[in-house]
Amino acid sequence: MSRLFCLIALFFVTSAQAEVRVLTSIKPLQLIAAAVQDGVGEPEVLLPPGASPHHYALRPSDVRRVRDADLLYWIGPDMEAFLPRVLSGRDKPQVAVQDLPGMTLRHFGDGDGEHDHDHDAHEHEADGGDLGHDHDHRPGSLDAHLWLAAANAKVIAARMAADLSKLDAANAERYAANLNAFEARLDALDGRIRPQLAALQGKPYFVFHEAFDYFEATYGLKHAGVFSVLTEVQPGARHVAAMRERLQQTGPSCVFSEPPLRPRLAETLTAGLPVKLAELDALGGTLPVDANGYEHLLQNLANGLTECLNSL
Repeated sequence: MSRLFCLIALFFVTSAQAEVRVLTSIKPLQLIAAAVQDGVGEPEVLLPPGASPHHYALRPSDVRRVRDADLLYWIGPDMEAFLPRVLSGRDKPQVAVQDLPGMTLRHFGDGDGEHDHDHDAHEHEADGGDLGHDHDHRPGSLDAHLWLAAANAKVIAARMAADLSKLDAANAERYAANLNAFEARLDALDGRIRPQLAALQGKPYFVFHEAFDYFEATYGLKHAGVFSVLTEVQPGARHVAAMRERLQQTGPSCVFSEPPLRPRLAETLTAGLPVKLAELDALGGTLPVDANGYEHLLQNLANGLTECLNSL
């Protein structure tokens, strides 16, 4: 009888410890949370694979998940503009990570005073060009793709570990150990990526979405221009001609889109030019959710840049 009592007590203690429900808005935050919760729990993510955080429509089931989660992490209103209204109904902790102390934040137009937008490629009112992601990429506005700097991931992970330790004190030591291990792995990753990307200095590439500035700034890279277009809207002939002229002037280069969709314009834009089309995934859409997922996200970016640019 006493053994049965002990088993029942153990079951309830274990259940209580495992019931901290962490919900993140986007997968990169889920990957960071997974590193902190490793061996204790599994974080959930709000947005399904392939969904854009810039203009997602919440379903009723999403609203329930937002309200029920014990801890919720999102980037902030500059990224998930659909969230503030529903978050007003939450009475549990929620963290907009863009507001955390210690975060390194960039604004569009940052960087040695010469952020090289391709002005022809960005000319939009007349020709339907800059129809990118329905969010503000104007100079001076916050660049919310902040998870692509490992230093910011460390700040986010530290906050998650502190929050989890408060709600689940029995596992506080495990969260602290996971945090230390995560930070050590990121330092080791940086040691591998830095020389890998140093070899790419000066090799030209373009992007369809200005999502990678944090990663580029960390490793001394800089895209040559942005071809910001929606996959479902074909820009005008003058706009396409201006973009092709820029590519012709540049010579051999890479143009990176983001999965799951490649802009229809991509083939038209690069046909007959010494340009390679490739992908960079800022959201880690296909990565498994485990303790190493975030490092794989950054390593995949480094590998994608290296593979294409070294083939020019």
